Amino acid sequence: MRRNRELPGINQHLRKLSERIRALRARRGMTRKDLSRDSNISERYLAQLESGEANPSVALLWQIAHALAVDFHDLIDDRGEVPLASRELWDLLQTLTPADQQLAYELLAPRFRNSRTAHSGVALIGLRGAGKTTLGKRLAAALGVPFVRLSAVIEAISGMALGELLSLGGQKAYRRTERQALEQVIRDYPLAVVEAGGSLVSELSTFNLLRGAYFTIWVRAKPEDHMHRVICQGDTRPLRGSQEAIDDLRCILAEREPYYSSSDYQIDTTGRSIEDCVRELEAVAAPHLQEPVAVASAPA
Repeated sequence: MRRNRELPGINQHLRKLSERIRALRARRGMTRKDLSRDSNISERYLAQLESGEANPSVALLWQIAHALAVDFHDLIDDRGEVPLASRELWDLLQTLTPADQQLAYELLAPRFRNSRTAHSGVALIGLRGAGKTTLGKRLAAALGVPFVRLSAVIEAISGMALGELLSLGGQKAYRRTERQALEQVIRDYPLAVVEAGGSLVSELSTFNLLRGAYFTIWVRAKPEDHMHRVICQGDTRPLRGSQEAIDDLRCILAEREPYYSSSDYQIDTTGRSIEDCVRELEAVAAPHLQEPVAVASAPA
């Protein structure tokens, strides 16, 4: 469908809409094929929509919002997904530079994270292929605490594999179960190394719950390293259209980086040995994986 050259305002709105849909899809870690399946809209039309060349109906946008598990108004609102109850606070934060936003976060976090203590456990976040599972298992063994994969708890609660849950229930069912799984892990494993799914950060309320309960560490690597490690794990899907796959990976990383970078600590595993990374993680994580020492009260 051709753009309406006589209505530049509409064209600008369609361009922003296409960017939001593409960004939300990347943040969720969904391929265009996934979105097509869940929304019942053809991949060809979605490609036109994401390039700003389509003028979708309200009904189609509603289908897309449902498939992405976002509020319809957040999909069409130029301000995008607003995770805060107060629009005024959100608008204020939008006026700040990235550096000032980080400063505001550092000032607010201690005040509103009362539930987390120095002995809070550790959660590893990041894209698949960064090394979360390998490092998490080694770290937990070295410090004598449980290693918990959130994905395993999701499968136990739902009674099905992750792919089946997404296929049958879509994003809403998956995110609802992911939240239940995290609440259960927080309750049952206050001192543990928890491996979170890479897309958990796309559900901001769930991500905030994770950050409030655990010391979060972003395990990061170059996109090429992510791709190589995933292939070495036996998943050959990235080999089909490898350039498209690496481009998608970069897009996902770019959309999630602002959320990943808000973690308490970052470790870059690119070009490093497992042993070297584990040593660094031990030094950082140890204070958060020890039982608090009881202090005896002074005699009266």
